[in-house]
Amino acid sequence: MTLLAALFVIGPGLGAQIERRAEVAWADLRREYEAAARAQLSGPRGPIHLRAGELPAGHAGWSAPGLVELRAPATEHALRHELAHQLLFWACPAASDDRLFHEAFALSVSGELSTWTADRYLPLSKAAQLLRERGLDTRGGRNALARVLSETRDGSLSRALLPRLRACGAGAPWAAPLSPEELADADADPPADAAIALSRHSGEVLLVEGEVRAPLPFGSALKPFVVAGAPSAPRLRGCDAALMEAGEALARSCNEWFLAWSSMPPPSAPARPSAKPPASVAAPFGEFGGALRALGLSRLPEEMAEAIGIRATLRLSPWAMAQAYRLLAEARPDVLAALRQTAVIGTLSKLPVSAGLAGVAAKTGTVRDSRSRPRLGWIVLVDDDAVVVLVRAGKAPRTFAADAAALLARVRALPGIRAARVQALGLLPEAAVEARCPGLGLSLGKPSPLGPRFRPLRDLLPALCLGHPWRVRFPGTPAEGRDYAGVFTLSPPLPSQHAPGRPRSEREMRARRGSDFIFRTTALRYAAGVVAAEAADLRGEARAALLRVAAHNEAHSRHPGRPVCDTTHCQAFLGTVAPRATESAALGRPPLRWRRWLLFSAGGSEPWEELRPAAALGDHAALRFDKGRAHWVSAEGTPQSAPCEALRGALRLPSCPERAVREGDAVRFFGRGRGHGEGLDVAAAGASAAGQEEILEGAYGGGDG
Repeated sequence: MTLLAALFVIGPGLGAQIERRAEVAWADLRREYEAAARAQLSGPRGPIHLRAGELPAGHAGWSAPGLVELRAPATEHALRHELAHQLLFWACPAASDDRLFHEAFALSVSGELSTWTADRYLPLSKAAQLLRERGLDTRGGRNALARVLSETRDGSLSRALLPRLRACGAGAPWAAPLSPEELADADADPPADAAIALSRHSGEVLLVEGEVRAPLPFGSALKPFVVAGAPSAPRLRGCDAALMEAGEALARSCNEWFLAWSSMPPPSAPARPSAKPPASVAAPFGEFGGALRALGLSRLPEEMAEAIGIRATLRLSPWAMAQAYRLLAEARPDVLAALRQTAVIGTLSKLPVSAGLAGVAAKTGTVRDSRSRPRLGWIVLVDDDAVVVLVRAGKAPRTFAADAAALLARVRALPGIRAARVQALGLLPEAAVEARCPGLGLSLGKPSPLGPRFRPLRDLLPALCLGHPWRVRFPGTPAEGRDYAGVFTLSPPLPSQHAPGRPRSEREMRARRGSDFIFRTTALRYAAGVVAAEAADLRGEARAALLRVAAHNEAHSRHPGRPVCDTTHCQAFLGTVAPRATESAALGRPPLRWRRWLLFSAGGSEPWEELRPAAALGDHAALRFDKGRAHWVSAEGTPQSAPCEALRGALRLPSCPERAVREGDAVRFFGRGRGHGEGLDVAAAGASAAGQEEILEGAYGGGDG
């Protein structure tokens, strides 16, 4: 026999390397125990006698305090398993008779969990039942214990073992043996209810209830990201042994389909019936894994059971879930479309509220305890404008589907929640426009972080900024940029076709061409941004009236087939601003009845005069102005007439002039106010005591044309 540092006494028959293997295993186990127990063990424990033994069939080792018998040749799992018992005999003598505690710890730290759970999948409730009924002395009992441990662990150890190990480290009395119920229900305290709603367009949080930042087990709620992250999804037999596509499997939340997928061999490897099923090819969420981790997923799943939430070992907060579904809606609209069947054929079908969820993408998730009772339920709803996440403790999703539908209805009723689109930044050279995301910026082509620095906007797209508005800058803006709370996409306009007439400046050509950049936000954020750009100091009823005009015009673009532009050719927009409460209330009123673009201008009556070169007028002679039109005589002596706005825009005059006087090689123009002088006079409205309805009627008249 050989004495090793008063720690191990090695008997014959265990192999030449057993000494070194035992030392390494003991050091590893000691470190793991000390980290979990939050206590340091003092001095070496020994001697521990290791010897070869004749053991019953199915047993690779046996332990008593200070003695280990191993079947020769000793496997690594068996050696670590029995040394784990020896460590507990030393570190926690009060628990020496708690067999379930000992076996749970040894099975967890020996590295053999996967060998016990590879044969077949056991739901947590079934595993806990088998553990209660069969104990630890059968293969079925060990398989059940391994499944319970794997489903409740955080790292290598079950969460139920951690308080017990800390009690060991503190030297506390061992009050009662560990029970299967305590082990299976490691998270027995139900989390609080929570709800959150996000705008799909601006990304702003529209509604919050409860603690939405707390990480929670998510059940099946992330199944769509398994499908989205895979190159393709197969057609497999799932629930009811029926062949189904991925879309149906998502709508029905079919665990069997996903587990069958995970057991398929990789496409590059031929199937071998005798081979052990490979690890899941889809469980890490593929290209979406990095985004989910950046949003707070505790770690990437190790197997399909974790990815689809059957093993409730991973955590994600309701806030992060809402952000993830906003990303999914932009990056994989096809997967989102499949979820519109959830209320038709899936987990929310055949309910009183099912018809009301028509056209809404929905996903449910349930976290169950060891007796298959719901510990936590999730419902995610995504429509054209919002993402809603509702979490309820102790409830299955079908029991609170009406609450989720009511929450979505509340969100839909918020003023100005619909999408507004604008051609943005079209007057600027594209290379001069830079952007960055202070939150989590993700490319949509392959969801991956963009990094925090400014880069050319075109190079970033398609992309999404989660948790914060985009910051956009160009020469002349502050170094930190302007806020654009929304989604940028690329959509080049068709080549401009200009009617014959006066030459146009490069700026005018750019304005009328439009922009390659399309920016999408909410109607409220867009209209508030227009008012901030056009009349930042406007207050009261006049501000509300202008806000309603701005929102109305967005839906009546001056660019046929294209969104409204962000220049004075349409209405100025310099980025999004946080709307005021009064602005939100204004958009809560009924839409304006006019079915056309509604003109407005700064207006006022302040006199002005401007001098312009006579050459800029071309062959315009004998200029006069009347009722919004300019009149002149051409070089051939023919009377001509055109809207005054055309001349005002070309000469960059503050408003339509009242008169023009020739002074040698120049022309002096005289006028009052600012703008084209048609429609809503903003300055006059601001000075008026009238209500917004009266202001609008006075500006645009009766009728609905």
